[in-house]
Amino acid sequence: MIKEIAQTIVDLIFDWGYLGIFLLMAVESSFIPFPSEIVLIPAGYLASKGDMNFGLIMASGLGGSMLGAFVNYYLALLLGRRILMRYGKYFFISEESMLKMDNYFVKHGAISTFIGRLIPGVRQLISIPAGLSHMNLAVFSTYTALGAGIWALILVGLGYFIGENQELIDTYLNQITIGVLVSLVLLAIWYTYTQKNKKA
Repeated sequence: MIKEIAQTIVDLIFDWGYLGIFLLMAVESSFIPFPSEIVLIPAGYLASKGDMNFGLIMASGLGGSMLGAFVNYYLALLLGRRILMRYGKYFFISEESMLKMDNYFVKHGAISTFIGRLIPGVRQLISIPAGLSHMNLAVFSTYTALGAGIWALILVGLGYFIGENQELIDTYLNQITIGVLVSLVLLAIWYTYTQKNKKA
């Protein structure tokens, strides 16, 4: 089943080219989260065969990720607070908790956005609190692009250098994911430490 889905996506990418990568990554980054590796790893493999260009894959993937992130950001910015003010009490979300979130994103929105874009299952959602808190668009865009770009480079690189060896890809992807998560924990610890020193 998974192999069939992966093959279908490879065929779609081959048929639609960079537009297919752009659209699939836009969807992945917004409402219908699915593993970005099933888009970018096959694309990297096609690049290794000379059927696609590595740089254009990166540009298409990053552009799609940014579009999806902007969709979530602007929906949260324009509609999110109104919805939460009306229905938030049913989910134990008070006006006070929203103010705390606003203050948090004013101070720590950049690092939170960057880290969030690199965590599976969180990367699609981090745009929502950023939009709710009216996070500065330039800062949001910069750190979203940085996080999304690093993850895309990892996946496209795996496809390019390892190719069709699914077992080896799975092994490396697990190791890289663990390595990225450990690095993010260390980054968060360093950031917290430096912030405490600034206050002191």
